[in-house]
Amino acid sequence: MRYIMTIFWTFLLAQMLVYVVGSMNGVPFNFSMGLILTAVFSVLVFILSAIIPDEPAHEKGSH
Repeated sequence: MRYIMTIFWTFLLAQMLVYVVGSMNGVPFNFSMGLILTAVFSVLVFILSAIIPDEPAHEKGSH
């Protein structure tokens, strides 16, 4: 479920980004660009979540 919701929200945010940037530049909306950004951003989020540890460091002075 975590992966489905990540892809869903990434899809919505990527489509919003494509729409806003496209309208600021005066170009028509490109749905496929949003799908490409969704795939790229989702993979980056999955990689970052695998790299970042879930538990805090218990070493003294490691703030």
